[in-house]
Amino acid sequence: MDTTLVTFFIATVTITYLLWFYLLARKLTGPRVWPLVGSLPGVYSNRSRIHDWIAGNLQTRTTRSATYQTCTLPLPFVARKQGFFTVTCNPKNIEHVLRTRFDNYPKGPNWQAAFHDLLGQGIFNSDGDTWLIQRKTAALEFTTRTLRQAMARWVTRTVKIRFWAILDKAAHEKSPVDLQDLLLRLTFDNICGLTFGRDPETLSLGLPDNPFATAFDHATEAMLQRLLYPDFLWRLKKLLGFGAEMRLKKSLEVVESYMTEAIEARTERPSDDLLSRFLKKRDVDGKCFPSTVLQRIALNFVLAGRDTSSVALSWFFWLVMNNPRTESKILSELSTVLRETRGEDRARWVEEPLEFDEADRLVYLKAALAETLRLYPSVPQDFKYVVSDDTLPDGTRVPAGSSVTYSIYSVGRMKSLWGEDCMEFRPERWLSEGGERFEPPKDGYKFVAFNAGPRTCLGKDLAYLQMKTVAAAVLLRYRLKLVPGHKVQQKMSLTLFMKNGLRVLLEERPLECIGDHNNSI
Repeated sequence: MDTTLVTFFIATVTITYLLWFYLLARKLTGPRVWPLVGSLPGVYSNRSRIHDWIAGNLQTRTTRSATYQTCTLPLPFVARKQGFFTVTCNPKNIEHVLRTRFDNYPKGPNWQAAFHDLLGQGIFNSDGDTWLIQRKTAALEFTTRTLRQAMARWVTRTVKIRFWAILDKAAHEKSPVDLQDLLLRLTFDNICGLTFGRDPETLSLGLPDNPFATAFDHATEAMLQRLLYPDFLWRLKKLLGFGAEMRLKKSLEVVESYMTEAIEARTERPSDDLLSRFLKKRDVDGKCFPSTVLQRIALNFVLAGRDTSSVALSWFFWLVMNNPRTESKILSELSTVLRETRGEDRARWVEEPLEFDEADRLVYLKAALAETLRLYPSVPQDFKYVVSDDTLPDGTRVPAGSSVTYSIYSVGRMKSLWGEDCMEFRPERWLSEGGERFEPPKDGYKFVAFNAGPRTCLGKDLAYLQMKTVAAAVLLRYRLKLVPGHKVQQKMSLTLFMKNGLRVLLEERPLECIGDHNNSI
């Protein structure tokens, strides 16, 4: 009798659950949903191509309705509303999240907890008043010409003294280089110089290891792992001190030691770097920022300024190698500008890196970089926490405690937004009809590679100038060719790295070919 009752009870619960799940699943949009495990099988089986998988699901929704580019993915054990996360690439939804209802979509507790040990309450890991005071302070500094000049000095110095030396050696020896690795080192050295006035010189002949750079990399990788696994799991590993959490602890000790020395040096000898500027600022209570907070503020800028520009440049060079016509047009524009600023002597064009005022005039090159970021955004997707129940402009309901992800990668692949040629690399789509002006889309939320709304990237203009300078430094002096057999793949991480790097061979470009439309490629 007892066995019969137990069996009946289990059967009733199971049938009720399956019926409830069936009715729920009919309301969800997106990939197939399974009982208990939700969308996890689809996520797991497509983990090596997750961004393309998400884009494919959103494109399916677009086929049904040109304006409904949203899907809902329930996580395992879908009975809790917090188990849902909504993925969208609808510009109206993105605007709603990033601007209209900005306060309802913060970073959220899970993200902040995962990144707190490295980033603390720095500008990229905070919300509310803590974020606002740093944002206002940083905004004042990023608009100064002094900071622009400081960045120009660091970029010029790194390119001229070390970057060219490494590339010249590789070209002379006909040996391959991993361009992505070199660019990561270059942007790391530049942002460290700009942020706290210290050049770690990771970009040097021999490509030496740098304890701070290595520890910083290990720390960011550990932060990512925290996001991929349940909250309790990484907390338990941290408590017991093993695995990635043990390596993280050791890495943080190296990072904090380096930062302490940097702060002490800048306290004694202020300069024009960001750290020196923040040393003079006051927090919400009118007090100077304590050393621990300054460390985190500086690390936030290092994280933002290194990976994004280097990854964008890596995809840019790969796309240019596959599009000779674009390369020719970039070189033609460079020759036009340099002929006006440096005269007819082509040797002078390659003696010094571009000055930022010269880089400002490169409209087509900026369009090519923007087109790269449309197809391969450095941050392919971002996450927001839902504070209160809300309804997105396309009618999708998002419950409090759930998550909303906006897929920047998918936005650039929507035919309804960019046309039938959306998968083509065509910089011309960013130019005015005559090609003389850079014209971003009128709907600013079609392109959010630099974020949008109140959290728009403060270093956007500096990033473009740095990327233009580095792009010109390479293309004016060298022809690039992918190493035979090298496979370019995406690495599944918060930043769109190339999984195997970008291995290229370099050939010195004859001076007489620069700007020659028929021979420059």
